[in-house]
Amino acid sequence: MLVDCYPPMNLFALAPDLAPGFDPVLRELDRLLEDKVILQGIKADMARRSRRGLTAGRPGTPVEVIVRLLMVKRLYGWSYEKLEHFVGDSLVLRQFCRIYQEKVPADTTLLRWARVIAPATLAALNERVVALARDLKVTAGTKLRLDSTVVETTIHHPSDSGLLDDGVRVLGRLMRRAKAVLGTTADLGKRAFQAHTRSARQLVQRLHRLGRRKGDDAAGALRAAYGRLITVARKTRRQAARVAAALRRRTEPAARRLAHHIDPILPRLDRVLAQTERRVLHGEAVPAGDKILSLFEPHTQIIVRHKAGKPVEFGRKVWLEEVEGGIVSGWRLLDTPGQDAPYLVPSLEAHRARFGKPPRLVAADRGVFSRNNEVQARQAGVRHVAIPATGQVPPERRREERQRWFRQGFRFRAGIEGRISVLQRVYGLDRCPDHGDDGLARWIGWGIVTANLERIARTLAERATAQPATQPAEAA
Repeated sequence: MLVDCYPPMNLFALAPDLAPGFDPVLRELDRLLEDKVILQGIKADMARRSRRGLTAGRPGTPVEVIVRLLMVKRLYGWSYEKLEHFVGDSLVLRQFCRIYQEKVPADTTLLRWARVIAPATLAALNERVVALARDLKVTAGTKLRLDSTVVETTIHHPSDSGLLDDGVRVLGRLMRRAKAVLGTTADLGKRAFQAHTRSARQLVQRLHRLGRRKGDDAAGALRAAYGRLITVARKTRRQAARVAAALRRRTEPAARRLAHHIDPILPRLDRVLAQTERRVLHGEAVPAGDKILSLFEPHTQIIVRHKAGKPVEFGRKVWLEEVEGGIVSGWRLLDTPGQDAPYLVPSLEAHRARFGKPPRLVAADRGVFSRNNEVQARQAGVRHVAIPATGQVPPERRREERQRWFRQGFRFRAGIEGRISVLQRVYGLDRCPDHGDDGLARWIGWGIVTANLERIARTLAERATAQPATQPAEAA
């Protein structure tokens, strides 16, 4: 049964000689997380895990504790295992997470609860955090800067041979587990569960050696080795399809789970086989949009950004909207890694919905520029549009970009580069360890919500420090 919180307790009163307590930022963050709207959104998602989760069963980990633990995890960049260990070992974090003297939830329990929270809930949660920033006068929403970045997925370098080897290896492992479930009752033949992992690995190693050789003989040997690897992968795919069909005919939970694991791998392996045949055997240039880059993270995209040291990235592109005060007011996981210009007008509309007015200044880099964007931004009520033009710039445009307001606006735009760096280095937006589209969206959402809450808390703590302490007047 879901409960909101444990009975309140002050752990610091148990150890007065140690003089424990929150640092100023953590104290302000503790107050911000008392907001009931934040808790209710998370609780609604957690209640969907079970039909009678709100009314039946023993009391589980409180919603307040789950939210604070997940926040601490992203605040310090810990894994679930480290989170369980360090929170259990810290008086301050026990008080902050409102666990008090209760047992800290196991890492696997936290992982299961984290997966229940929907990405849309985190987007709505960020809207509430932005509203808190506005109410606390951390930001007024008068300036808006825009940019995109890439959150990489956890995949190895996507070569066709590596993907085929992944398919043979994973399906072989799942078929070994299926053999224990199906036993000898399934009439699938003697070789139905035979694994080809060793053959695939040897062929991949041979391909790596052949790839370093030059000449027509090496190219022919490379195509022949790829042909044998494709044959091995197709044989494994056919075996796995028969095993999956047999598993679906069984009623045991273990059989259903294994079929659920095998079924999504088969069409992904089909795509790898198709793109390998097109590229290697038929000599076609396969477009980036037609390629699958991972059997485990099929949503991964090829993103060419021409950055020094990393010209190509594998992940997903994220659009960020930041207002003054260091608050990321909105974010969007983009479906395609194309140009950024189409996202300016939707960002202005979202900004008006959040703050009730358009920004006085909007700033972005050249990738967002278009004449239509400038016209629509001014029609929306934006006074200053600081977006450098691309292509051959006429003299009157150069004069406009040299004006003081434009140069100041473009310097303000540079701040979002620093914000992206902080999000990547501190809050984990450089690489996502979670799986699937929803896992990626959750990872981004928790990182941005945590960064915004800490930014608000830090601003409030700085204000409290800057205010002179007033001493009561002594009686004459």
